[in-house]
Amino acid sequence: MNIRILLMLISFFLSIITGFVIARSQSDQSFDQKSSKDKVLIGFSLDTLKEARWQKDRAIFVEAAEKLGAEVLVQAANSDDSRQIQDIEALISSQVDVLVIVPHNGRAMATAVEKAHQAGIPVIAYDRLIRDSEVDLYLSFDNVKVGEMQAQFLLDRLPGNRGKIIRVYGSKTDNNALLFKLGQDNILQPHIARGTIQVLHEDWAENWKPENGKKITNAAITQYGNQFEAILAANDGTAGGAIQALLEEFEEKGVKEKIIIGQDAELVACQRIVAGLQTMTIYKPLKHLATKAAELAFRMAKGKVIIAQQSVFNGKVEVPSILLEVQVVTKDNMIDTVVKDDFHKYEEIYRSIPEEQRPKRSR
Repeated sequence: MNIRILLMLISFFLSIITGFVIARSQSDQSFDQKSSKDKVLIGFSLDTLKEARWQKDRAIFVEAAEKLGAEVLVQAANSDDSRQIQDIEALISSQVDVLVIVPHNGRAMATAVEKAHQAGIPVIAYDRLIRDSEVDLYLSFDNVKVGEMQAQFLLDRLPGNRGKIIRVYGSKTDNNALLFKLGQDNILQPHIARGTIQVLHEDWAENWKPENGKKITNAAITQYGNQFEAILAANDGTAGGAIQALLEEFEEKGVKEKIIIGQDAELVACQRIVAGLQTMTIYKPLKHLATKAAELAFRMAKGKVIIAQQSVFNGKVEVPSILLEVQVVTKDNMIDTVVKDDFHKYEEIYRSIPEEQRPKRSR
């Protein structure tokens, strides 16, 4: 047998075994102590609820967990590491059966994982990896692939794969921002090395704030004026900030001449796309992610076996991982993606578009 195929098979079977071992070890240390409780109690610690995306995650997660018969205690830290640690300590004191964490700072939350494990509580990292910890499970999308899809779409839209661009990265404290950049770099670096793609300006948007995306774009405009073809933003929020800067400087016509890349398929971004002010976004089926997370948290609390056939290294261990697929969304396929999945309502997306100019809905 080819040695490469043999190694791949070994890796595959090891990933399955890892899933079984983790689930059984959690059962041994905590399930017996908590099995007398009638209802599963899930702690859900979020970085923030200021963004529409996270409000949607919370609503879907809570609904899915309650349908299974669980109760969910939700905390939101408003992007404050100290507060998030305090939130998690409170959830531990409430004797939750499992913790699901969306970390503000992927490294700072390693302390939270340790505290939870000391109390016999397993931890799921939701959408954002918790670094340098022995977190039990990571559930997200393939965020490197998200970055690659963003960059490839940008290249395909630039004539001859050539152009001058601005890059707006996400928050440095969010591991996902690093993964998005890594994916973008995988595609862009060969073109940057050849000089066919020039990055005129780049910076990190602290805490993913749209106003920081605006500041970064303003700085680029101050130095380079209108001499660029595209803005590659790490998410729809920072893309929105960049678009605001462009509108103030070049008005709507000037914005529509640019290629503006985002991701998350936020409602306002979808509205901008159909209006021609943003070029694309990445649709992450949050309903699938949040529902799956609720199901896995429930199973983990019950001491059930969980199989994770992927893994992601977090700086300390290979974390068993489940990574879901994503889709590129443009004006042309809006109906067949976010509308079809009822992620956003047709009327909400097209509310600023005259009825006679709206595309027909899918049946």
